[in-house]
Amino acid sequence: MNAGHPQGPGHGRHDGHDHDHDHDHDHDHDHDHDHDHGHGHAHAPPKDFGTAFALGTLLNLAIVGLQVVYGLIAHSTALLADAGHNLSDVLSLVVAWGAASLAKRPATTHFTYGWRGSSILAALLNASLLLVVMGGIAWEAILRLSNPVAVHGVTVMAVAAVGIVVNGASAWLFASGRHGDINVRGAFQHMLSDALLSLGVVIAGAAIAWTGQRWIDPVATLAIVAVIVYGTWGLLRDSVRMALAGVPTGIDPEAVRAYLTGLPEVSRIHDLHIWPMSTTETALTCHLVTPGGHPGDAFTLRIAQELRRRFAIEHTTVQVEVTEDTGCQLADAHR
Repeated sequence: MNAGHPQGPGHGRHDGHDHDHDHDHDHDHDHDHDHDHGHGHAHAPPKDFGTAFALGTLLNLAIVGLQVVYGLIAHSTALLADAGHNLSDVLSLVVAWGAASLAKRPATTHFTYGWRGSSILAALLNASLLLVVMGGIAWEAILRLSNPVAVHGVTVMAVAAVGIVVNGASAWLFASGRHGDINVRGAFQHMLSDALLSLGVVIAGAAIAWTGQRWIDPVATLAIVAVIVYGTWGLLRDSVRMALAGVPTGIDPEAVRAYLTGLPEVSRIHDLHIWPMSTTETALTCHLVTPGGHPGDAFTLRIAQELRRRFAIEHTTVQVEVTEDTGCQLADAHR
């Protein structure tokens, strides 16, 4: 967590450590992210879902093969739709798994935040992939409406029931992380939507077996696709927001601004930015004008602690300007 110390006429940078030490000692201190002094640098590693990704991938590969074979045997677009959705889940799980692994890589000279942002790209790719797959399935169902074929309802019901169990178990593997990580949320949503799709296929199979009506299969497919697309839209919206460095959902930027401007030492705030470093970590930078002089390290330390406690913002960088006449070039550039 950085803050500004005067360099020249009251404008500069400060790293939150004692500048009476020599440069080498400061350098070592700046990079000690595991200390317990509350500087807001240490980031708890996200929960490891590697086992969940591996099991989810294997389970979905198995169900894809089963549904494709019996979907062709039963002439069911609903069952093939379920298989297509599961195949997209296999791809999405692999992407999400890879991104979760990349996010653990340490920072480098050229990737100063490491590869954390790959989890955001994975969430965006998975949401987009799911929508594309659903579009293809919907088109096939529309074609089937004009030329319905006989469907073996009992076979459809049996295979789809297996899908409910497999996808439900896969969703459970990711349930604990769905609120804190949009990448894991994407995996969870894929698995849950598959379970719902399989449930819809079971219902359609029962209706077909009971009535013998061929149109039930494509109509049920369209209804299921509509439900999944509706549920995926929120994931896509949040993923795009993160990819564009928007303020993460759940953080009110005006509340953050109100907290900072309400500090007794601060007369003005500008160049406030809040953005996601990854699907689980948030960063903030801002300039604070403190006419009474630099408030010291305890002031910037308190800000970092409060931003973490109130808003779950883990990485805070504050630049302190001790006079309104500093002439900061960014004073009016970002509001």
